[in-house]
Amino acid sequence: MSIPPIDEKARQRARERQDRLTKPTGSLGRLELLSIDLAGMTGRLDPPLEHRVVFALAADHGVAREGVSAYPREVTAQMVLNFLAGGAAVNVLARMVGARVVVADLGVDADLPNHPQLRSLKVRRGTDSITQGPAMSVDEAREAIEHGRRLVLDEIEHGLDVALTGDMGIGNTTASAALICALTGLDPKEVVGRGTGVDDDGLARKRDAVRKALETNTERIAAGPVEALAAVGGFEIAGLAGVIIEAASQRRPVLIDGFISAAAALIAARIAPAATGYMIASHRSQELGHATALQQLGLRPLLDLDLRLGEGTGALLALPLLDAAVRILNEMATFDEAGVSDREPDAAHNRPHN
Repeated sequence: MSIPPIDEKARQRARERQDRLTKPTGSLGRLELLSIDLAGMTGRLDPPLEHRVVFALAADHGVAREGVSAYPREVTAQMVLNFLAGGAAVNVLARMVGARVVVADLGVDADLPNHPQLRSLKVRRGTDSITQGPAMSVDEAREAIEHGRRLVLDEIEHGLDVALTGDMGIGNTTASAALICALTGLDPKEVVGRGTGVDDDGLARKRDAVRKALETNTERIAAGPVEALAAVGGFEIAGLAGVIIEAASQRRPVLIDGFISAAAALIAARIAPAATGYMIASHRSQELGHATALQQLGLRPLLDLDLRLGEGTGALLALPLLDAAVRILNEMATFDEAGVSDREPDAAHNRPHN
């Protein structure tokens, strides 16, 4: 898979324009850096952001039967129906920012009804328990990745300027924690959090499940990123990795959501390292290992709101910051255009750069 390099000339043009805008250099902080990053991703100082799509991928997890979630497995299918009815948080925020929600069944353990807005891409009805062996076969992992890539290609035909990652799957914080541990070598106590809000006993069960999954799948994890994904991941995680890789291949920025999306982003980065250049971390989740996963990717989150819902909610909340960054760069006057005096020559010579 070929991912184009970041356009360094476009980044330089954006940086130079930022330095000429009617403000002290660096005074708009992360917005300035974000505009430069977007220019590098798209090759444009004025990248279009009109067509924004959140990919809400759903699947079930065998490990959920082991008491690692505060909610029953049936909630996955029920929430998919809620997505389709427009009643979930992802729908509310998507309407607010004018985003399309693409709902896809990658592995829900239920026969979902036909619905014009549901993409039925079920690999099979949920993964096997990662504490007993691999979650899926390597071929199934590759199939789920390809489903994610195809979703992006299909949406590009309808207009796609920026991709946002989202998820739904009871048990998926356990699988994501196991995957992050597998890829980073971190101990489960540094990564496993409370997910849907489990109590202390539930948290202990989650940590034990992740530790057992890592021990059971040691050889598979060592074989490579796709093998690690197959060993301890999930179908929706694999699909999101495909979304990220294909969006990067098409020079589209990708707003990474929370903990599950970070696990998918780590896999995408291991499969296609250049994909990280197209990732934007929307927020830092309340989930324990999220900040560490973002550090591994070299990403700084835009927001910190103590979120832990997933669905794509954090990515949607960060989307207006992309709009702001692009508009500031393109619509704000330069010192010359506004007839405003720039800094004194000595001060200008020493001013910081992004």
